[in-house]
Amino acid sequence: SIEKILNLNHVPPQSSDAQHDSTAANGLIKPSTPVLNADGEPIWKVLVFDDLGRDVISSVLRVNDLRGWGVTIHLNIRSSRHAIPDVPVLYLVEPTASNLQQITSDLSRNLYSPAYINFLSSIPRPLLEDFAAQTATAGTAESIAQVYDQYLNFIVSEPDLFSLGMGKEIYWAMNSAQTKDEDLDANVDRIVSGLFSVVVTMGSIPVIRCPKGGAAEMVAAKLDRKLRDHILNSKDNLFSGTNQRPSASTGILSSRPVLIIVDRNIDLIPMLSHSWTYQSLVHEVLNMHLNRITVETSVEEGGVVKANKKRSYDLNSNDFFWTRNASIPFPQVAEDIDAELTRYKNDANDITRKTGASSIEDLQDDSSASAQHLKAAITLLPELKERKAILDMHMNIATALLKGIKDRQLDNYYQLEENITRQSKAQMLDLLIDPDKGKEPLDKLRLFIIWFLSTEQDVSRAEMDRFEEALRTAGADTTSLAYIKRVREITRMTMMSSAPSQPSQTSTSNELFRGFSSISSRLTDRFKDAGLGANFEGLISGVKNFLPANKDLTLTKITESLMDPQNASSSAIAKTENYLYFDPRSANARGTMPPASQARSQQSSMPGGLGTVGRGIEASFGQRRQGFSEAIVFTVGGGSMDEYGNLQDWAKRTSGASSAASVGPRKRVVYGSTELVNAKDFVVGELARLGRESV
Repeated sequence: SIEKILNLNHVPPQSSDAQHDSTAANGLIKPSTPVLNADGEPIWKVLVFDDLGRDVISSVLRVNDLRGWGVTIHLNIRSSRHAIPDVPVLYLVEPTASNLQQITSDLSRNLYSPAYINFLSSIPRPLLEDFAAQTATAGTAESIAQVYDQYLNFIVSEPDLFSLGMGKEIYWAMNSAQTKDEDLDANVDRIVSGLFSVVVTMGSIPVIRCPKGGAAEMVAAKLDRKLRDHILNSKDNLFSGTNQRPSASTGILSSRPVLIIVDRNIDLIPMLSHSWTYQSLVHEVLNMHLNRITVETSVEEGGVVKANKKRSYDLNSNDFFWTRNASIPFPQVAEDIDAELTRYKNDANDITRKTGASSIEDLQDDSSASAQHLKAAITLLPELKERKAILDMHMNIATALLKGIKDRQLDNYYQLEENITRQSKAQMLDLLIDPDKGKEPLDKLRLFIIWFLSTEQDVSRAEMDRFEEALRTAGADTTSLAYIKRVREITRMTMMSSAPSQPSQTSTSNELFRGFSSISSRLTDRFKDAGLGANFEGLISGVKNFLPANKDLTLTKITESLMDPQNASSSAIAKTENYLYFDPRSANARGTMPPASQARSQQSSMPGGLGTVGRGIEASFGQRRQGFSEAIVFTVGGGSMDEYGNLQDWAKRTSGASSAASVGPRKRVVYGSTELVNAKDFVVGELARLGRESV
């Protein structure tokens, strides 16, 4: 969709015999080639975006990709910009009054011409009329070539992962009694607008399921109304004819996904837990944002660390190592780095042996090599160099992660959380008092909150005071606990504790992997070769070798019960039995929708929370047992990388294509949230703020 915008919304001609020629088998738009001018050259252009437009593009395309589509310069609409006359401009902005005024100002000053204006969401009619009046007054109509609604106000980090970019305070805003009614209504409308755009971009209208009450029901009801109104009021709507796309999991045009909308409060634990997969550790330790991380690497001379240097890296689906290892437990990733480095070394040696050069670097200057071998080598050189750069990057990342794991003892915390319900109150208190449990007090606070929300044991006020005192002594800020005490009553009713579905790791870890100890010496040599220093051996020793237990989180169990009710557990089905059912294509009308703030007057168990609005329909037995091969799972109030990884693991494990035990179509689960938030931001920024309000 973004490439189509960069191509001036030019649609390549379709063959008449293939109605859906423009879509690939995976449901995505087929890549087109850049549109050319009359002389057969690419049309060079300027790209101007606002903050959301920047985030939408930067998570999907890099600067080189933009160049490939003829974008020579990209600028923020708020920055000071110089005139580049007679050069086309692409605007990718939210439809706000200030953005429209800025566009009119640009065109009246002849900064660019002509203008291709693309709004990230549908522009409201009053704003469009204002823009028309401004254009007429300024006399800039001749400079405007196109105005499009693009329905792209969401950020895609990976093919099955998106967020609405609503900021790291949205959980607080949706649960605080201090949020103003108009702000609450604006948040719900923004979520509905973002989900509408996701549905439009995916190209098929979903069946919507959600629990009764709370923000999830309000969002579902409003989205149902928006989709229904769009279908009824538009003859050539966004889901008709050529706009429709086949399902990515089945390739069948009529296959519809299910959109599952839930409130964050169904399970807070994934927002707080320590993880052991590569992707989650990168988020946890290196604060990944919009696929970008910053890593501190040491610069050595003669074996002595001279300085620390910061490097920024982009992790995306073009990175073969990241794509393959993001969801893998970290010790296995370290093994894979070693295997890939060996493969690279063998390939490089193979080329240099054939050409007679002493190393890959010497090849470019060596004229004595035989022409045939040199040609083969030059063909392979770019790919080899790219592979080496990617592996060097992941070695730097692995080193930074290992340091974080050792300093904070993240492996110990992860193992404790795997068996958190087995911890007694006395054991928990000992853990909080223990001065050797890492350098970060927040880790102890997170562990305690997870235990407190998971345990079946009753905690008296005196015991709670002792826990809080131990946390404060360790250096943790316990402000959030006032709010967590309230949450415990809610989440104990919605959370589904899950026992590991594979045996304890003590017996299997030796067979499944040889552990860090056996690879540490080889890996240390690699890291020395890369100039990363000899301290890798010290870092790696003592880090636990274990695989995560194969257990499904609450949201995964909910998804399974709604996507695959035939194989879901009875406890999961019982939790979703009363979920509401919305079908925007059905003939049943719902009447007018009240604003979100009105639901506050209804019964709600959370301070500032939303009660029921009574708009959905009770699902019939047939609707409750309807299966789906594709789902969009959306959490209102923040998303977790752990939940995303857990859902993807479940989809792979239960898909017919990947498992001999499974039958049926391949499952696809797209995970989305208002914002992807790491544990530190969630506890310090949102729970602590709600805790202060709860005192």
